[in-house]
Amino acid sequence: MLTVSNLSYSINGKQILSNISETFEANKINLIIGPNGAGKSTFIKAICGELKLSNPTMVQYENSISLKKTTELAKIRAVLSQNIEVNFPLSVKEIVMMGRYPHFMNFPSKKDETACEEALSFFDLKGFENREFHTLSGGEKQRVHFARVLTQIWYPIENQTRYLILDEPLTFLDVHYQYDFMYKIQEIATQKNIVIIGVLHDLNVTAKFADKIMILKNGKIIASGTPDAVLTEKNILEAYQMHPKIFTIDSHRFISF
Repeated sequence: MLTVSNLSYSINGKQILSNISETFEANKINLIIGPNGAGKSTFIKAICGELKLSNPTMVQYENSISLKKTTELAKIRAVLSQNIEVNFPLSVKEIVMMGRYPHFMNFPSKKDETACEEALSFFDLKGFENREFHTLSGGEKQRVHFARVLTQIWYPIENQTRYLILDEPLTFLDVHYQYDFMYKIQEIATQKNIVIIGVLHDLNVTAKFADKIMILKNGKIIASGTPDAVLTEKNILEAYQMHPKIFTIDSHRFISF
């Protein structure tokens, strides 16, 4: 579980996040949506320790691991940020192995090698190992980073929660790989003691895959809960200033404008 209590953050006197309190449970897909400028990426940076908070205890990981214990967090928490550029000529395998850096000092072990191989296979990247990263398409690069991030927390740890945090992971992916990725996230969510938090823009993908949705607007939570409770005409109108049409097919909720 990850708990956020009265989280606020401002820049040069401008309030970006205002008194956000939320709990993210393990084995659920927790998705955050909202318009541009709502504070979604700032919220992700805050819970990942990338921002200097006035009170770091506003973000609490399970087992009392604080944001200051970066070496401990790196072994149990993996973060996919929006910036996926690589400035050096590295192979796909070298990129993916970066995910294992917190787990070894000088040279990867057989366990690290196995994690990379299995993550590459999981994201349909077998045969890409020796390709230079810069030669890949945008979607292929994104899948390589998926493998890198997941490799970091590939192995369950006894009595320890793992965390997977994703900031707009569907960028660069075509519709096939968007859904393929989300189905894989569903599979990962069935593993023991793993908290998954992600930021998405597509409301229909969110409706299909989320167990819990949090809507942000102007740095505040305007709704939080199950898809049926959150994705209402009132909440969508308030968040996006558009009147939605909501309908259900085979128990799945769809939204159009």
